[in-house]
Amino acid sequence: MPSVKSHYGLGEQSLAVAMLAAGVGAIAALLQAGRIVARHGPRRVALAMGVLSAACIGALLASRSYGALLGVMLAYGASASLFDVAINAEASEIERRAARPLMSGFHGMFSLGGMVGAGAGSALAAAQVAAVPHLAGAALACSALVLAACARMLPRVDGGPQEGTPLSLPRGPLALLGLLAAIGLVAEGAMYDWSVLYLRQEIGTAAATAALGYTSFSAAMAAGRFGGDALRARLAPVAVLRGSGTLGALGMALALLVPHPAAVLVGFALVGLGFANIVPVLFSAASQVPGVSPAHGIAAVSSAGYLGMMAGPPAIGFIAEGRSLGAGLALVVLFAAAVALAARRALPR
Repeated sequence: MPSVKSHYGLGEQSLAVAMLAAGVGAIAALLQAGRIVARHGPRRVALAMGVLSAACIGALLASRSYGALLGVMLAYGASASLFDVAINAEASEIERRAARPLMSGFHGMFSLGGMVGAGAGSALAAAQVAAVPHLAGAALACSALVLAACARMLPRVDGGPQEGTPLSLPRGPLALLGLLAAIGLVAEGAMYDWSVLYLRQEIGTAAATAALGYTSFSAAMAAGRFGGDALRARLAPVAVLRGSGTLGALGMALALLVPHPAAVLVGFALVGLGFANIVPVLFSAASQVPGVSPAHGIAAVSSAGYLGMMAGPPAIGFIAEGRSLGAGLALVVLFAAAVALAARRALPR
């Protein structure tokens, strides 16, 4: 995001609008995600949308036109949201066939990918590699990984609602689960889009150090998720969710109240550890709602969560424009606390 901001000469509000374009693309795609995945299967959708989203990353700095940037962000939001629904449908089917908790581990691989990517970005920034070849290389690497992974996916999985039925927002018993997924993923979206800029702009660190903000978050989240399946086997879901929200709130509060790079990095790591198992717990609960198929429940909650991930960063950007980025990131503290407080009502003990 710092490279995009400087390349196009954007302020926080203009950058937030570009992020909002990705959210609009995601919303438009999610309205049809269930139909698309049901018709074509998770493997085909993941393959096409994974390659397209990677291409969008490579095209971020291909122009100096703000309109072109908005178009790329729109396409990225649409393709990334369809990709996420497809791979979560695949993961839920694998977990069902294995008859044991696996979802946290799958989401751990997502966090591990973010950690590796951010670490590579930090190394390239330290080596003073220009942003354009940096993003082009990332796009090629991501495309290659998508091709390799999709070749090993199940041939066909029922990925969501029945064909012909648009995917709607969660209703009834899924409503609170969807709301918690949405506000929980605001924190992840904030880390993706604002953690590096916070360290760079508010704390005044070098670019290589700033990139470590997302690395620390992703590393802690990956560790929490890889251990999450064992944790979920020992503790009640409500205890896991309550503890996750509490730890996330404390971590972000530390990052905002102690303006030192080391404290911020520790705080971001605590946010990652705290939020590691929120989505896996919510997905598991969504798959067990009476009268709702597991695939539909997961798709609905996933869609609501994705809306939070895409809408949260622009909201933080608008607050940052009016006050400060720290004030915008204070939303993460409030939302994490809300997850902890709502855990008892959303989940069985």
